[in-house]
Amino acid sequence: MSESQDFENMTNLEGAELYDLFENYSYTEFTPGDDDTSPCSYSRSDFIKILLIIIYSLAFILSTVGNFLVVLVISYMQRQKSSTDIYLLNLAIADLLFALTLPFWVVFSKSEWIFSDYMCKILSVMQEVNFYSGILLLACISVDRYLAIVHATHAVTQKRHLVGFVCIGVWLVAALLSLPILISPKAFRSHNITVCYENIGAKDNEVWWINIRFLRHLVGFFIPLVIMLFCYGFTINTLFHTRSGQKHKAMRVIFAVVLAFIVCWFPYNLTIFADTLMRVKVISETCKVRLHIDTALGVTQILAFLHCCINPILYAFIGQKFRNTFFRVLIQKGFIKKNFLSTYGMGSSYKSSSGNTSTTL
Repeated sequence: MSESQDFENMTNLEGAELYDLFENYSYTEFTPGDDDTSPCSYSRSDFIKILLIIIYSLAFILSTVGNFLVVLVISYMQRQKSSTDIYLLNLAIADLLFALTLPFWVVFSKSEWIFSDYMCKILSVMQEVNFYSGILLLACISVDRYLAIVHATHAVTQKRHLVGFVCIGVWLVAALLSLPILISPKAFRSHNITVCYENIGAKDNEVWWINIRFLRHLVGFFIPLVIMLFCYGFTINTLFHTRSGQKHKAMRVIFAVVLAFIVCWFPYNLTIFADTLMRVKVISETCKVRLHIDTALGVTQILAFLHCCINPILYAFIGQKFRNTFFRVLIQKGFIKKNFLSTYGMGSSYKSSSGNTSTTL
């Protein structure tokens, strides 16, 4: 058969026949060059899917139980509750709300997005609110500790009604910054499966969304990070010139919480920033680069999601006040006996911390 006859036969094919012709074609059979910008295929192996299911399931269990206990313990503190404890209470609530979204991501990791577009938007907003409220609350804690330790303005930082208004403001700002998520993330078809991801779509929407992303990087991470570095820099310098062991103990939990947040969220934000730079053509978008960024997004997102269950573990291992109050709750509920604290050598620390209003967790 001649080439002209082959071409004529191809042009006479019906739509269904064309579909059958290319049905078994895979992008993975084509290896693009460095300058190629053709779409790439990216699929997770069964091992990765199982690993994600295990990680997200464990994170859900640990975060739900752990943050519920944190909310219970801090709420039980009553008079000795410090301003920082109130901030950490709100942080636990944010992590608890985010943990409730993990079962949906578990199902998504197993196969595809089987829920509605509405659920995709709501769960994405809850994820963003958790992120914004988390870093904004940590920035508030850094300012609170800066004022209390560097400037010794306890009269301001210990007024609960002021701290309550600040927390309300944080939640409102986090909600406002998360509203654009209602527009972009959608459940749509990609590589023959339904996914829940930001569907930028038209060129005008792409420009708008890139601006929103830069706002997220600036307001949602870099500015609060600079505030924390500034405040904790002066706070550490002040602590080095004081012999107050109580203040040093109070800062251990705070430093651990801030460090955990940065370790968990900074790689993910850095990867998102690289993806943004690729969309604005600062980084050339090739199949290889797209594959690397998609892989990095998957790995760093796991680390970011795990953050919701880390803080309760830090409180339990580092926070003396948290442990003592937790044991006090167990004693009053009849789960353990009163001599438990003295038996394990915690009686004196329990007495000293239970009446202390400045020690945080």
